[in-house]
Amino acid sequence: MVKFKKLTVPKEGKRITVKNGKLRIPDHPIIPVIEGDGIGPDIMRACRRVVDAAVEKAYRGKKRIVWFDIYAGDKAMDIYREVLPQDTFNAIKGFIVALKGPLTTPVGGGYRSLNVTLRQTLNLYACVRPVRYFQGVPSPVTHPEKMNVVIYRENTEDVYAGIEWPKGSKEVKKVISFLNQRMGTKVRTDSGIGIKPISVTGTKRLVRKAIQYALTNKRRSVTLVHKGNIMKYTEGAFRDWGYELAKKEFRRQIVTERESWIVGNKEANPKLSLEDNARMIEPGFDRLPKGKQRPIVKEVKDCLDEIWKTHGNGKWKKKLMIKDRIADSMFQQVLTRSDEYDVLATPNLNGDYLSDACAAQVGGLGMAPGANIGDYVGLFEATHGTAPKYAGKDMVNPGSLILSAVLMLEYLGWKEAANLVVNGIEKTIVKKTVTYDLHRQMKGATKVSTSQFASNIIKNMAA
Repeated sequence: MVKFKKLTVPKEGKRITVKNGKLRIPDHPIIPVIEGDGIGPDIMRACRRVVDAAVEKAYRGKKRIVWFDIYAGDKAMDIYREVLPQDTFNAIKGFIVALKGPLTTPVGGGYRSLNVTLRQTLNLYACVRPVRYFQGVPSPVTHPEKMNVVIYRENTEDVYAGIEWPKGSKEVKKVISFLNQRMGTKVRTDSGIGIKPISVTGTKRLVRKAIQYALTNKRRSVTLVHKGNIMKYTEGAFRDWGYELAKKEFRRQIVTERESWIVGNKEANPKLSLEDNARMIEPGFDRLPKGKQRPIVKEVKDCLDEIWKTHGNGKWKKKLMIKDRIADSMFQQVLTRSDEYDVLATPNLNGDYLSDACAAQVGGLGMAPGANIGDYVGLFEATHGTAPKYAGKDMVNPGSLILSAVLMLEYLGWKEAANLVVNGIEKTIVKKTVTYDLHRQMKGATKVSTSQFASNIIKNMAA
């Protein structure tokens, strides 16, 4: 059993465990919960009421969550005199699945971010952000209903592990001197320097999670989003390593977009030569020198030799498509062609931008859930901030946290309860009984408090 300095584990309930690589979920799992700072108490109270009601309605008392209050942020400071006590890390690791409200990072030294520290210390390398539209939510775009993506954002590298030195410091002078004198670069001497690491280890475990999710949930595609046309050995490597992982570990279940062209060309014209197939998949093939044409022809031959028997004759159309897009193009396409994408796998910074850009199309961060997942541990949390000026006023939208709890229920395998919550939210919004943030954008809506919104969700849950 996990030992704590100042926490008392509930006497009821049992721990979630791992056996043979899979989570074993008891009927009464103990779930650690961090209430959060600012509006955290308001939205967490609402969230717990909704989740408890959904579980009760779905399973008629056979299943129940046993909540276990743990602490971070302001409350932890009051109890432990530190904002992230070891008890909190131990509880999340020991009980595997946890729910968290928003936290404020204190000004000054200690932590760059409490949220980032939790993710990195617990090795929660996949930030998962599903973005979908709920009927009736105001949106700035014409067809928000076309948006239904799940973003898998790498959570431990890139800018989250960024190493920086300020302009004029001794350290930055050494770095610039080394780069200019030893590596032949021309960095301006009045520069600040930042380094962003992206590793094959971090990339492959993230892409693996994204593909596993897509296969389990019968999604059509996984898109690797990168800026590899410029940053070839970090972002470009992310793309290459992603494809490598997909082909090695999921060969019979996936087809790459480029492979689909090759196989599709042969299906359309069985007598097509390797050279003509290569000409069809590579724009400007005839303008390339022979030395660059040969690898493309070889790619076509190798592809057909490897997968024609398993993927040919239309079988590839039933496989999970793995493709990639340049990050700036992806930003355009989530606006203009969002229904062409299902699961996005991204390095950290690209995923940060994309998550919020997608959320803006379907109602903003108030309706955007989030999860941070490692090999087994899952920390489910609201994606917005603490909004301290609204703290204690029972007025903000608890939707992000409630939908994050839906992700938690799905992670537990309790999909019946998860569906009840989603149904309750949809019906409540359609009936236009909403909190102030949605009310000010909806004609004829009735403004309700945080707690009233939760009550309406419970009332509107379908059997």
